[in-house]
Amino acid sequence: MNSSRPLILAHGGAGSRQVTPAQSTCLADAIAAGYSILAQGGSALAAVESTIGLLEQSGLFNAGRGANRQLDGAQRMDAAIMEGAHLKAGAVASIEGIVHPISAARLVLEETNHVLLVGPFAGKFSRHFKLTRHRSTGPSRRFPYDRMLSKHTRSTRERHGTVGAVALDRSGTVAAGASTGGIESMLPGRVGDTPLIGCGVYADNQSGAVSMTGIGEGIIRLVIAKSICDRLAMGKSPAVAARQVLRMLVSRINGSAGALVLSPDGRFSIRHVTPYMAAGWWNGIGQPTVQGQFP
Repeated sequence: MNSSRPLILAHGGAGSRQVTPAQSTCLADAIAAGYSILAQGGSALAAVESTIGLLEQSGLFNAGRGANRQLDGAQRMDAAIMEGAHLKAGAVASIEGIVHPISAARLVLEETNHVLLVGPFAGKFSRHFKLTRHRSTGPSRRFPYDRMLSKHTRSTRERHGTVGAVALDRSGTVAAGASTGGIESMLPGRVGDTPLIGCGVYADNQSGAVSMTGIGEGIIRLVIAKSICDRLAMGKSPAVAARQVLRMLVSRINGSAGALVLSPDGRFSIRHVTPYMAAGWWNGIGQPTVQGQFP
């Protein structure tokens, strides 16, 4: 039954850095591309992958070509995607050398019985399916490990953001995804919330879809995406559910995050407890809305 009005939301990260004009334009273009898939009857899953893929390709965000480097100089990326009809999910963590970790995550969902692949074998998996490769040109750093530990900081600022999207398609199915290069001053091998289902992303047609951004350690500790969806399932609006959980993140562990929240009936909210959050949405009317802050 095709009864739902398509809708898509996307973010380019939440933190202390204002969105640039180039990032705003890129977000609007990615949202429009994702919505065009929905308008033609495509799935929420395909729209989320396409939207995130364009943000990864741009190099303007902390994902794909623009991913942060860990303290040894390597770009190790994480991504996840989930659809709400059958609760199918796929994710990759600490993957190197590809432009589109989100596509690797979708291949895990569709081509395996697993949810999460990590490290070099996630890279081999992506190469098997001939995903676009990316040769990192940054410097490698051969620091002794004790020096890396000393350089590692406990900063709670996220200045260059993770990307993500949530969507609702004509069939009423929701989907969520996210892709990231992590945070600044990461120890080699650090994995954040993005590839952990229920933490960085969650999607369920009986509750809604959530894509997170921010400091992953706090998001993991409170299982934020699933916590928000649980409140949606109890009848809370997207705005109330997001506000309640983000307030708990701040009050309990002084966390830092932003969220895209979408319910299956098309209500949505973009919330953050950081100074800025680059995000936007579109339902096909007028032009995509993109802002750097949301009330």
